[in-house]
Amino acid sequence: MDTKAFKRSLQHSENYHRKGFGHQAEVATQLQSEYQSNLIQQIRDSNYTLTRGDVTVVLAQAFGFCWGVERAVAMAYETRKQFPAERIWITNEIIHNPSVNQRMQEMGIKFIPVVAGKKDFSVVDPGDVVILPAFGASVQEMQVLSQKNCKIVDTTCPWVSKVWNTVEKHKKNEYTSIIHGKYKHEETIATSSFAGKYLIVLNLQEAEYVVKYILHGGDRNEFLAKFSKACSPGFDPDRDLEKVGIANQTTMLKSETEQIGKLFERAMMQKYGTANLKEHFQSFNTICDATQERQDAMLELVEKPLDLIVVIGGFNSSNTTQLQQIALERGLPSYHIDSVARILPGNRIEHRLLNGNLKITENWLPKGKVIMGLTSGASTPDKVVADVIEKIFQLKATAV
Repeated sequence: MDTKAFKRSLQHSENYHRKGFGHQAEVATQLQSEYQSNLIQQIRDSNYTLTRGDVTVVLAQAFGFCWGVERAVAMAYETRKQFPAERIWITNEIIHNPSVNQRMQEMGIKFIPVVAGKKDFSVVDPGDVVILPAFGASVQEMQVLSQKNCKIVDTTCPWVSKVWNTVEKHKKNEYTSIIHGKYKHEETIATSSFAGKYLIVLNLQEAEYVVKYILHGGDRNEFLAKFSKACSPGFDPDRDLEKVGIANQTTMLKSETEQIGKLFERAMMQKYGTANLKEHFQSFNTICDATQERQDAMLELVEKPLDLIVVIGGFNSSNTTQLQQIALERGLPSYHIDSVARILPGNRIEHRLLNGNLKITENWLPKGKVIMGLTSGASTPDKVVADVIEKIFQLKATAV
């Protein structure tokens, strides 16, 4: 399928909307009242530090809502105003934040149901309005909606679209796209749908396994079993790894994406020679600016004298998980929570571990004076962060 031609055709359809509906000013006021916080602005104005009682909060200097997320949420609000009576669906969560997604449902915006692990588009009727979320939708989903003659509101982040353009270039020149990401993640599913041949690697260890196969060969059946859910149909490691291009899920750890790119570049130089590198390797910078800024700010934060770190963001938010990973690599006590409700009575906290499991930790707040680092993922509203800070201030004041 010519995915580029299909996308171009869809974008010229009268049913396709990507630039909002002219309600920006009204929606901006609503978003400010629902998601922003005077407390967070106060901390920003105080050099990102605030002390109240025994607690000093040190905020990362880049955190919370990124431009792409804010744009997606604003477009969803505009869509509701533009189509007050129509049924409105979202193909997935608009962003990875429970409070924002709950607000969508309160506004009468429904999510496409998932039945036996697959989205059930049979609930969508011709003429319904369907929102594509910030991390995009697959070509196949867009086709279904186009065939149903739905009104499509595309809030896909431009950084994600940039990755799609990159894999289109790989496909045009018959390179296999090596995608650094999580094969189950909605963004990576969408990206791979635009690719020709592709292989998804989760981390540096998987990339090293692939590079070893490129340089030295190996057990083909073992390779295919290992990546059975993370490669294009009919993928053959003996044929499809001669020309590779690098792409990524925009929310992955920047440093790891760069390492993976360098790893494949060195392997292709070693196998085919420096003079022939361009014939066998392509790389474009597809790391999201906002993700990079938040990771850089976290790297600065963990160098400060802190007793602990709280990372706030949806439990299925990849960029939030990467922030948590940075904290844990520094050996700091760190707690990833998605809302203030995870802070439990009796100095207990329910938090997500890197492996995805939830854990309740007792006595997580130390006695006496505490210096607490705090950051949040790109899908987290300031108000959610403020609620957590206020709760911690309250707990420490009560303890005193």
